[in-house]
Amino acid sequence: MRDLSYVFLFLALIAEVLGTIGGFGSSVFFVPIANFYFDFESVLGLTAIYHLSSNLSKIVLFKKGLDKKLLINIGVPSVIFVVVGGLLAKAFNSHYLELFLGLFLVVLAIVFLIKKDLIISPNKRNALIGGGLSGFSAGLLGTGGAIRGLTMAAFNLEKSAFIATSAFIDFLIDFSRTFVYYYNGFIHNHDLIYIPFLIVIGFIGTAIGKKILNYIPQNKFKKISLSLILLIGLITLMNVALK
Repeated sequence: MRDLSYVFLFLALIAEVLGTIGGFGSSVFFVPIANFYFDFESVLGLTAIYHLSSNLSKIVLFKKGLDKKLLINIGVPSVIFVVVGGLLAKAFNSHYLELFLGLFLVVLAIVFLIKKDLIISPNKRNALIGGGLSGFSAGLLGTGGAIRGLTMAAFNLEKSAFIATSAFIDFLIDFSRTFVYYYNGFIHNHDLIYIPFLIVIGFIGTAIGKKILNYIPQNKFKKISLSLILLIGLITLMNVALK
């Protein structure tokens, strides 16, 4: 059993706080951070289990205003395609998945930073497509919150309703892919020592993020979050290049 890395646990807490405030979910930060400490398969397994507690805390703390229609339109295709993405993850070399993750984060951040007013038309078709892409990305790369966030932004939900609905969809995604990752052999016994700590961190980070949300305008922090995503993506690509 490996020794605990307290630096990693602290960074996981920061990822949870930033994910709550930025509205993307913590996986967009947690996955590339964890990638520096674990092999990519372990990262996927840990992310799924960690996110279960993270999203439960968001559902409890932001439970008012859950949009049931969006939950169905985005949630159902997300659950279907996260299974597809999770099964395909086993077929790809982890080195290429890390490379694709880095490229995905960099391109995503640059597009959002340049196209500040980028929105998707609020209709059922786009909700279904966005949900499918979000789920597939979550299954294959470990993170799909940014795609789901962009899709949901079109529907102009109140902040708490946005976070609660997104978290509920994310919970369904994580619940589904946990079984797929277990089937793939991505959940390793030597990593389980981190799970109790990550569960607690998920609740604490969400609570801290909720408090900070009361003081920071969402549009300003979104730019900070995107800049951090861009930086993490570049570091991930650098890490892949050096391997």
